[in-house]
Amino acid sequence: MMTKKTISASRASLILFLCQMITALEVPLDLSQPPTITQQSPKDYIVDPRENIVIQCEAKGKPPPSFSWTRNGTHFDIDKDARVTVKPNSGTLVINIMNGGKAEAYEGVYQCTARNERGAAISNNIVIRPSRSPLWTKEKVEPKHVREGDPLVLHCSPPVGLPPPIIFWMDNSFQRLPQNERVSQGLNGDLYFSNVKPEDTREDYICYARFNHTQTIQQKQPISVKVFSTKPLTERRPTLLTPVGSTSNKVELRGNVLLLECIAEGLPTPVIRWIKEGGELPINRTFFENFKKTLKIIEVSEADSGKYKCVARNPLGSTHHTITVTVKAAPYWITAPRNLVLSPGEDGTLICRANGNPKPNISWLTNGVPIAIAPEDPSRKVDGDTIIFSDVQERSSAVYQCNASNEYGYLLANAFVNVLAEPPRILTPANKLYQIIANNPALLDCAFFGSPVPEIEWFKGVKGSILHGDLYVFHDNGTLEIPVAQKDSTGTYTCVARNKLGKVQNEVHLEVKDPTMIIKQPEYKIIQKGGQVSFECTIKHDRTLMPTITWLKDNGELPVDERFIIHKDSLAIMNVTDKDDGTYTCVANTTLDSVSASAVLTVVDRPDPPFDLELTDQLERSIQLSWIPGYDNNSPITNFVIEYEDGMREPGVWHYQTEVHGTQTTVQLKLSPYVNYSFRVIAVNEIGRSQPSEASEQYLTKAAKPDENPSGVQGIGSEPDNLVIIWEPLKGFQSNGPGLQYKVSWRQKDVGDEWTSVIVANVSKYIVSGTPTFVPYEIKVQALNDLGYAPEPAEVIGHSGEDLPMVAPGNVQVHIVNSTLAKVHWDPVPLKTVRGHLQGYRIYYWKVQSLSKRRRRHVEKKILTFSGNKTHGMLPGLEPYSSYKLNVRVVNGKGEGPASPDKLFKTPEGVPSSPSFLKISNPTLDSLTLEWGPPTHPNGVLIAYTLKFQPINSTHELGPLIEIRIPANETSLILSNLNYSTRYKFYFYAQTSVGSGSQITEEAVTIMDEGKLGYSETLFATSPVIHTVHPTFYKVRPVYPRIRNVTASAAETYANISWEYEGPDHVNFYVEYGVAGSKEDWKKEIVNGSRSFFVLKGLTPGTSYKVRVGAEGLSGFVSSEDVFETGPAMASRQVDIATQGWFIGLMCAVALLILILLIVCFIRRNKGGKYPVKEKEDAHADPEIQPMKEDDGTFGEYSDAEDHKPLKKGSRTPSDRTVKKEDSDDSLVDYGEGVNGQFNEDGSFIGQYSGKKEKEPAEGNESSEAPSPVNAMNSFV
Repeated sequence: MMTKKTISASRASLILFLCQMITALEVPLDLSQPPTITQQSPKDYIVDPRENIVIQCEAKGKPPPSFSWTRNGTHFDIDKDARVTVKPNSGTLVINIMNGGKAEAYEGVYQCTARNERGAAISNNIVIRPSRSPLWTKEKVEPKHVREGDPLVLHCSPPVGLPPPIIFWMDNSFQRLPQNERVSQGLNGDLYFSNVKPEDTREDYICYARFNHTQTIQQKQPISVKVFSTKPLTERRPTLLTPVGSTSNKVELRGNVLLLECIAEGLPTPVIRWIKEGGELPINRTFFENFKKTLKIIEVSEADSGKYKCVARNPLGSTHHTITVTVKAAPYWITAPRNLVLSPGEDGTLICRANGNPKPNISWLTNGVPIAIAPEDPSRKVDGDTIIFSDVQERSSAVYQCNASNEYGYLLANAFVNVLAEPPRILTPANKLYQIIANNPALLDCAFFGSPVPEIEWFKGVKGSILHGDLYVFHDNGTLEIPVAQKDSTGTYTCVARNKLGKVQNEVHLEVKDPTMIIKQPEYKIIQKGGQVSFECTIKHDRTLMPTITWLKDNGELPVDERFIIHKDSLAIMNVTDKDDGTYTCVANTTLDSVSASAVLTVVDRPDPPFDLELTDQLERSIQLSWIPGYDNNSPITNFVIEYEDGMREPGVWHYQTEVHGTQTTVQLKLSPYVNYSFRVIAVNEIGRSQPSEASEQYLTKAAKPDENPSGVQGIGSEPDNLVIIWEPLKGFQSNGPGLQYKVSWRQKDVGDEWTSVIVANVSKYIVSGTPTFVPYEIKVQALNDLGYAPEPAEVIGHSGEDLPMVAPGNVQVHIVNSTLAKVHWDPVPLKTVRGHLQGYRIYYWKVQSLSKRRRRHVEKKILTFSGNKTHGMLPGLEPYSSYKLNVRVVNGKGEGPASPDKLFKTPEGVPSSPSFLKISNPTLDSLTLEWGPPTHPNGVLIAYTLKFQPINSTHELGPLIEIRIPANETSLILSNLNYSTRYKFYFYAQTSVGSGSQITEEAVTIMDEGKLGYSETLFATSPVIHTVHPTFYKVRPVYPRIRNVTASAAETYANISWEYEGPDHVNFYVEYGVAGSKEDWKKEIVNGSRSFFVLKGLTPGTSYKVRVGAEGLSGFVSSEDVFETGPAMASRQVDIATQGWFIGLMCAVALLILILLIVCFIRRNKGGKYPVKEKEDAHADPEIQPMKEDDGTFGEYSDAEDHKPLKKGSRTPSDRTVKKEDSDDSLVDYGEGVNGQFNEDGSFIGQYSGKKEKEPAEGNESSEAPSPVNAMNSFV
């Protein structure tokens, strides 16, 4: 929408421009033409009588015109007056009056005539009048004596000047007198008072008249005004001082400023309101001045005629005045005549139309002579406001004048008729370059002249077709308009002008540029005073234009201050002050366009302090405080804090009194007697607190009796035979008067004694001596001063001093709850023996000895206090299997009573703490040595140790759990028959008869069998009894990351790389390789996912390579290197031995021999005979396949015997030579409900069996389910 409005506005301005060009149609000066007046003095010409008079008259024409003047209607012979000269090549008159001449001698009406062979043009009637600034007439000014409240008018009556003077009132010090709704100056210059006040009394009311033309100021005699007071004042309803009466009339001319005035008197001062009867006051043209006493309407028109009413009102009533406004109009143009250029034989018209109120009279002149008496011309005909020309000839050339006049003025216009025969000519310079911003109108000029008027055509490009259509606008003056120029509008345009006398053309060039844009505009900023702020302004512009960026503040230049730093794309303001508040505008200018963007900077700060503090409504216990807020510095005041100073007791020390909302400026304050108050106010906003205001005046309140008594009264004995009475003394102005004292009273409770009293001062404690031990007292403390006592105080109960308790608790019993907790019971002591406030009972207990260590230890007594009148308590944190003693005592405020007899008790056994250490050392291929220390706290008699352990494979899973029970007197153990290069986790704890204690865990690794690294299959050791079922594993986190067992299986052009990894999960691997012995950089291949194998492809046959594996994210962590060699390149296709004839024949012969041997064996077996192999087997039985005896080992125990050798690889057949399904390791279905395992791409098993899982041992005292030793360990490598 904004774009469209902008284009529309541009079109309107362009049309106006084009109309002006048409109106100002020029005939080239090298052609014959009648005179044209180009410059003249104003019709009403007021001149300065002290300077030369210059009456302008300039004209053009071909041949150049000559000039003549008339004065007051008759010829003015310039040559006869030595003071009058004419400027060379001009008609301008210069009248020299500075050398003794008088301007009054040259007053009159002047008119200039410019004439050549083709006609005569005349100027307006120029009325010459010298300005006048006469002095004030001498008069005696009488002093004005006025009663307070009455109206007053001070008349100015300035002398009549030319032009009228400007009036203002000042005093002797040349200071303007203040004006307001009550006192104001009227349009006639008089000073009006609606009602006078005593402060209006003065002797220097002076009216000044300033005459601008002569730059002089005239002064009236000072007027003295004295106001005398009369009580009471009589209020009255308004009456009008000016204008008088209820109605008046006003005539104003169209286009002038209408001023209507109403000034009223009354008490209180009236308020003026304006209305238009039957209509509304015109919007945007109505203004109120002089405190709404003057109604101002600018550019009045006939529609503003009507009745205007002013209403003056105060609380006692109102009055009004109606002004009837009539708007008249001097003549104004509707259509002014325009110069007419015709070729011989053509027709034309001159039109002169004007309007006014009353309607003006139209008259024609030709060459300055009324047309009625001018020479006849057969080619013209006058028809009212129009002259019609037909078949003109060269003799028809002349200058015609149109005069439109009424009683309020006249209009005079010259328009020539010039008859010429001229071929076309183009006045626009050739190859003129036009540059325009895209999306704006483009105007390509083709100023032309010719007679007859040429026709204009436009072309684009050298051989372009004629332009037409909606994309272009063709103006009568030859201008081509492109309403919305685009980038493709760029190019060369040709203008062709032709008439019957010839043809001419001209080329112009158009360039359309990209608009300048602000792509990063400054943004609204709020900054605290003293900070720094930056406004950004980033622009985008056409690359052929060089922009300049200018920063403005409030539409003016930036202050000249080094704090303002202008960068390429920003404005920075350092150390911001409150004067920097305002609107900042970034203006980007090029030679073709200008764009701007603005942002407001608001500078905030703590508010200025309040001022003008005033105390009103002063009472004995309250006062009203009011103030005027200081400037809030652009951050609204949220609240006001009121503080007070006690000038009598603490001068210079300010205390918080109260606070009120930021919209309040008054507060009612509560006061205390006998205080010399001063107040101050602090304003608070979001930024902080203002400085305190100036202190208010002091206000001393009267003294009074105290309103309150001391607080915190207590009675506490410090010795068994006294009573100490203490209280909180009254502070500051709580005393309410001088001579503050305290009346302290006491008596023993429930005895019937009279009150004992004493009066003290300047203390907050009183000691009563000789009292019985710990008896109750009634106590009260009353304040008093020189004016009397405070109200009767409340009584409090206190006690005299305490003494130590007299007896110990009896019948102390101990009940053992568990090995660490005991419950103690006792009988309470009689309250009379406590002799004080019973605070509770205190148990002293200590450990005598540990029953397991049988040695005494240093006695460290522990204390537990049980508040109140309790008869039992719990003793936590005891050590199991120990001997303890305890006693009980009663406690009061004085201290402890005697102890009860010591009571001995013992705690039962408990579970032990964890072993003090577990050390694993001496790793071999299949064994580890374990050493440990006994528990630090056995908590009983140790009966055994339990060791559990299980292997951890390369995928950090736990294998089967094995448990060993160890006698309590052992401190080391060697574990044998373990797998080589395998990590084990150990759990170790001690036991008493109560149960198992906390466990300690460790991990260790058996060493690697170096002789096994070259094989693709891994040998493993087993325990003496084998179970062929694969174990179930649980994930655990590794102790440290490592990559090991990197192996390579190479072919001719590729190699399969595999490895084992221990470390954090979700690691991405990479493989690096290169030619062995080469210094070239390693080549790197990323492994997809976390697989533990990778195939290297594209290798060179018969080449040795080095390879290593690394883990992404583990900086510098790679495996050791491995070397492999690819196979040699084959020269020809390999021969498959299975397809060779000799090999097939050999295999058939072998098969036949085996068949014959089996038949023979079968026959011999049926006959019951023995064959040599059988006999050999019976004679030399293999001990490794003999059935196990029951005493050789059981399935549930661990054995470390030396003769339990591992089975040979693949030896898994039981001694009875039968293969049982449940013992076979060939079927995965035996481990659960089907096979859940998964296989890698190379066939390696990576999943978990779904058979029964081992429970992971807990870290506490609970032990896992004991596994069967038949779950022997397989290899986890």
